[in-house]
Amino acid sequence: MAERVLLFFSVLSASSVLGQVSYSIPEEMPKGSLVGNMAQDFGLNVKRLRSGKARIFTRESDGYIELNNDRGVLLIREKIDREALCGQTTPCALHFQIILENPMEFYSVTIEITDVNDNSPESAVSGAKFILERAIDPDVGSNGLQTYKLEPTDNFVVKLHDQADGTKNVEMVLEKPLDREKKEQLSLVLTAVDGGEPQMTGTMQILITVLDVNDNAPVFTQPIYKASIQENAPVGTTVVTVTATDADHGSNGRITYSISNIVDHTRGIFEVSDESGEIRLVGNVDYEKARTFQIDIRASDDGGLVDSCKVMIDVIDMNDNKPDIKIMSKSNIISEDANPGTVVTMINIKDADSGENGIVQCSINANIPFVMKATNNDFYSLVTDSHIDREVASEYNITVTCSDEGVPSLSSSVTLTLQISDVNDNAPVFERSSYEAYIVENNTPGLSIFTVKAKDADWNQNARVSYILEDFSINGVPVSSYVSVSADSGVIHAVRSFDYEQIKDFHFRVRAQDGGSPPLSSNVTVKMVIQDQNDNPPQVLYPVQTGGSVVAEMVPRAADVGYLVTKVVAVDVDSGQNAWLSYKLQKATDRALFEVGLQNGEIRTIRQVNDKDAVKQRLTVIVEDNGQPSRSAAVIVNVAVADSFPEVLSEFTDFTHDKEYNDNLTFYLVLALAVVSFLFITCVVVIISVKIYRWRQSRTMYHSNLPVIPYYPPRYSDTLGTGTLQHVYNYEVCRTTDSRKSDCKFGRAGSQNVLIMDPSSTGTMQRIQSEKSILDEPDSPLEVRNSYDHRLGCREYYPGPGFGCYTSEIWESKDIYRGRQ
Repeated sequence: MAERVLLFFSVLSASSVLGQVSYSIPEEMPKGSLVGNMAQDFGLNVKRLRSGKARIFTRESDGYIELNNDRGVLLIREKIDREALCGQTTPCALHFQIILENPMEFYSVTIEITDVNDNSPESAVSGAKFILERAIDPDVGSNGLQTYKLEPTDNFVVKLHDQADGTKNVEMVLEKPLDREKKEQLSLVLTAVDGGEPQMTGTMQILITVLDVNDNAPVFTQPIYKASIQENAPVGTTVVTVTATDADHGSNGRITYSISNIVDHTRGIFEVSDESGEIRLVGNVDYEKARTFQIDIRASDDGGLVDSCKVMIDVIDMNDNKPDIKIMSKSNIISEDANPGTVVTMINIKDADSGENGIVQCSINANIPFVMKATNNDFYSLVTDSHIDREVASEYNITVTCSDEGVPSLSSSVTLTLQISDVNDNAPVFERSSYEAYIVENNTPGLSIFTVKAKDADWNQNARVSYILEDFSINGVPVSSYVSVSADSGVIHAVRSFDYEQIKDFHFRVRAQDGGSPPLSSNVTVKMVIQDQNDNPPQVLYPVQTGGSVVAEMVPRAADVGYLVTKVVAVDVDSGQNAWLSYKLQKATDRALFEVGLQNGEIRTIRQVNDKDAVKQRLTVIVEDNGQPSRSAAVIVNVAVADSFPEVLSEFTDFTHDKEYNDNLTFYLVLALAVVSFLFITCVVVIISVKIYRWRQSRTMYHSNLPVIPYYPPRYSDTLGTGTLQHVYNYEVCRTTDSRKSDCKFGRAGSQNVLIMDPSSTGTMQRIQSEKSILDEPDSPLEVRNSYDHRLGCREYYPGPGFGCYTSEIWESKDIYRGRQ
């Protein structure tokens, strides 16, 4: 079981936790061996490993370790050779991280590889051996050579060896090594003694010249040499020179240098001169691959004796590596409602240099809602710094720049593209705070009026706007009966044809709603203005055109030029220029006598009235509005040129009798038809009753100081309040003698009168004048006035000089209505 050391835990942020655990295993463990239970050691559930897609992140290309997510354990993936992995570097360890997502977490793991004695040492070669030649004696038997004596015996001795043929070999054995370096020549006397009697001897002087033998191995001046070299130094740079000496002479003292033992990572990088011992650089030195080199140098002479030394070469780091940025895990999309502090990306930054050259500082581009936070050593997390608004920026290009502290400084950068996903946090906004639309009356139902437009700053479905007409009532009628709105386009359509005289404007509200969940909406008020169209002709209010009576304006024969005869009063229920009226005299009995004011409708004399002028004058006045095209109405004004009633009575009698004759004829025809059936008689009676009612209603007599008595139909009103008449008011004209505000007041002499000729009247003009004279008296009894008032059908009268009757309507009742000022 692997030895385990657990260092645990430090919390980094709400969404990233860093833990660290260490294991120790021996090299050469078989594939599939258990390293450690990572899930147990980090306190993680196996389900969390699967849901978080746990995986190993490492910068090394060789994957020696694998993670089993089902069991939460680390296993040997490939057999590890410590010497191949780390060489002479100790300790030898593997470093990697375990990455989890959702939320983003990472854990650091260190596995130390311990050495196993799986390599035997190299064996050494032993020294050489020396042999001497024997002496020869020609005698035989006992007389032959028996023994040898050698003097002096400081270095050599003589030894005899019996041979198979009975002879003896003599050997001079060097017992004490000769040292040429102490004495180069020796003089020896060899005495041969036989066995005869007398014993004979033979002597021989042996002069020995001590030749040099390789009895001295080379010796280095230092057992260990130390040197240093900068990485990336050029090829051929001399690193260090080693020196060895040999006390021997000649070839035995000639030293040859060589590299005796070299490891793989040193091979091909250094060489040594065999003669000078100079060690030179022949390859590239990379501090990040090897920080030190150990070379064994052997010095050997020609005799095969050797000596060795070690050369320790340290590599000086140069700032030749940029910071290496690795994206461990990242999110390409983040929601705009992510809280500040949400981890977006985890980054590992590594600078292979050392010291200040390997110290790295990282930063990101400014003015973005993100910040870099250092978590542990070489690990950084990119987190949100504030709230994100997709409507401000839908995408961020985040550039991470890392620089070391070397001289000169080196830097590297990487750009991350981050998409911001939309959240429905914006309601639709109309282009205007309120709308005002216009439509001409009498439009075609279904007509497109105008368009409301709202924009939603969100995206896709959250920005899809639908338009809804809000429930609202206009004069008790649902607004949907007036207009409709297209849900997709916001086009407002007219549901009905509008009449300006009925409704001039109205308000309603349109709601714009997006397609988010839940949906957001906003409202806007729309004012619909109905524009007037010239669809109403002018209506003449005065003089009243009655069916049973003839209304005549009296003009005295003494009237001067510019005398105001009467005033044509007309209204147009349209508005604007469609209601601007102009008056024109179309026909006249005497066009040279009268004229009509173009703007005010006043009929005035344009010359002096004389006795030759006909009593009966008939004027046709055209009232025309200013619309395009214009509309008009015609009114007939009867004018009596006379100073008294009897003069005009005869002129208008024929006309009234003809009218009465026609009415009687109609009456008799109805009676005749009534005989056919009882039902028809009943209908005729109803018709006659209606006719009589209308005839009685038209009996009006004007008797006042005013030449013009305007008649306004009872309860005539402008229903909408923007025409020429005020809204919802009945007009009933009454005046006093001191009034100066009415357009209908035209002061003149009391002799001017308005005459009404009634066909049913049987009285005489003299009777009328006599009753008038009584009423003209200031202190005539009120009862007399009321009686006169009643006969004339007056509702109101004016007491005082020039007593007259102002009539706005004739009551159906015969009750006496007392006059009021």
